[in-house]
Amino acid sequence: MFQAVAQAFAMVFEPYTIAVMLGASLFGLFVGAVPGLTATMATALLVPVTFFMPPIPAIAAMVTATAMAIFSGDIPGCLLRIPGTPASAAYTDEAFAMTRKGEAELALGAGLVFSAVGGLFGTVALIVAAPALAEFALNFSSFEYFWLVLLGLTCAVLITGDQPLKGVVTLLLGLLVACVGLGNPAGFPRFTFGNAEMTGGIGMIPMMIGMFAISEVIRYVVDTSPPAEVVVDKVGNVMRGQWALAKKYPVQILRGSTLGTAVGALPGAGADIAAWMSYAMSKRFSKEPEKFGTGHVEGIVESGAANNSALAGAWIPALVFGIPGDSITAIVIGVLYMKNMNPGPTLFTTNPQNIYAVFLLFIIANIIMVPLGLLCIKVAKRILRVPRNVLMPLILLFCIVGTFAINNTPFDVAVMLVAGVVAYVLEANRYPIAPAILGVVLGGMLEENFITSMIKSEGDLSAFVGRPIAAGLAALTFLVWFALPLLRALRSRRQAALRSSASPR
Repeated sequence: MFQAVAQAFAMVFEPYTIAVMLGASLFGLFVGAVPGLTATMATALLVPVTFFMPPIPAIAAMVTATAMAIFSGDIPGCLLRIPGTPASAAYTDEAFAMTRKGEAELALGAGLVFSAVGGLFGTVALIVAAPALAEFALNFSSFEYFWLVLLGLTCAVLITGDQPLKGVVTLLLGLLVACVGLGNPAGFPRFTFGNAEMTGGIGMIPMMIGMFAISEVIRYVVDTSPPAEVVVDKVGNVMRGQWALAKKYPVQILRGSTLGTAVGALPGAGADIAAWMSYAMSKRFSKEPEKFGTGHVEGIVESGAANNSALAGAWIPALVFGIPGDSITAIVIGVLYMKNMNPGPTLFTTNPQNIYAVFLLFIIANIIMVPLGLLCIKVAKRILRVPRNVLMPLILLFCIVGTFAINNTPFDVAVMLVAGVVAYVLEANRYPIAPAILGVVLGGMLEENFITSMIKSEGDLSAFVGRPIAAGLAALTFLVWFALPLLRALRSRRQAALRSSASPR
């Protein structure tokens, strides 16, 4: 173990890796601070660059860029009332109200400091939970993995919002894309339409770049709303008063960090859902709920801790089971496979130095977030004034060149462009993208484990619940399928009854 830790330190503190982390940090801060450019987009744009890097620097670029982007999304939300990333949307109105009251420094400082605290909390949870889960997962067979993947796909649909049917539609679309090509247990060409390029399947990396980068470019092209103006001339000392906030809201910090880590570990959830849930919980249990919405820092403290802790939480199922916790780790899983760091429990036993290196990367990323975040806040006005009509064509050019460089084929570029158009149309009609991503990533795993299990059991379906862990996962899956929709229906009926009884007669 000590030898593996020493190797991890040597890999992480190599000058090249440190330089990559600094460059990716600045890139992530810039992307997050520009409204409309999300942390997921930052990850997707980095994929072509990481193609030419060794494994640890490639992962370092992903970890630092996303952590920085999630924080810096708070900056335009506070100064422009436009969230830089979806994770910042939960408390954008609160932060902007504080800016209107002359408390922009306090809001930005809370977002920075407690994002770093939440990120470190999630990292500790990752360090503790991932190895323990990996040891437990070594007992898994194809039966357990089948139910685990099925449970992950189910959760991804149920947590997408108030319209789970739309989540089912996009999940089925993702599973359909996963069926294309020869990559199936039978090796039979499916949905190739006689095209030799499609026999290899739809490339996950080009598709991800299209869905998260090209769709944003299209969204900018069709957006006709006027640009917002910064309402403050100069941002002062953002660290003033943060220690007082930490002493005043320790329960909120712990609660937000814990909830963020737990929600991040759910397949398809991610930092944005964690932030919304945490903000709602903060308001629900606050001693001053009437102040929420008027510029009250309590919600920012708790939600800021939640959104960055969710990033580390999402890596727990991604590393242990190969099941992405959010769209960012879905892209990262593709990079891990590309770097021969196949996620799964054996990764912890065959290459422990790589896992320790990932842990170190998370710790360093959240520590350097504070000084680099302070620098980003100081130059925020200049970043927000970058002309989008120059930035978006550069992003489009980078996407095309980077996607082509992966396999040197124009087919990947076509996949990227089509995926971008499809993602834009889906989101414009309020169809969630996360289930589609989960379907593409997990579709092959679901089919492979099902076929393998059927061969092992010689077609006996009772074998799927013949082992204790498999039976437990099956029971949990069916409970989610049937109990949660019933509880949701009862809750909706109760709320409707309360509204009707409260309305004047």
